[in-house]
Amino acid sequence: MKEFILIFRHENATGKVSPEQMQQWMQMQKEWVDGIAAQNKFIGGTGLLFDNAKVVHHDKTVSNGPFGEIKETLGGYVMVRAESAEEAAEFAKGTPILMGEGNTVEVRAILVH
Repeated sequence: MKEFILIFRHENATGKVSPEQMQQWMQMQKEWVDGIAAQNKFIGGTGLLFDNAKVVHHDKTVSNGPFGEIKETLGGYVMVRAESAEEAAEFAKGTPILMGEGNTVEVRAILVH
């Protein structure tokens, strides 16, 4: 069994979603994660906040952000156990994150030492 990270990318990070809709999506996300956990394939994960974000550059300078200069924002991640990237992608298809137009889920194998 391999480990994969599902990285949530949000195109709409500026708040065009109502607080009620956000709560509904969060409940749906919890139920989705619970379904993976019931299969004993959930490793961990969390959402990421947009406030107080920093970017550390190659020259060691630190700036506030990321903000408007990028089209999409990292919204969080979930780590799963799966036999293949295809199985992990099948998990990714079930996330309500994809209900947001332009949102994507990147599936990557985790290097395990």
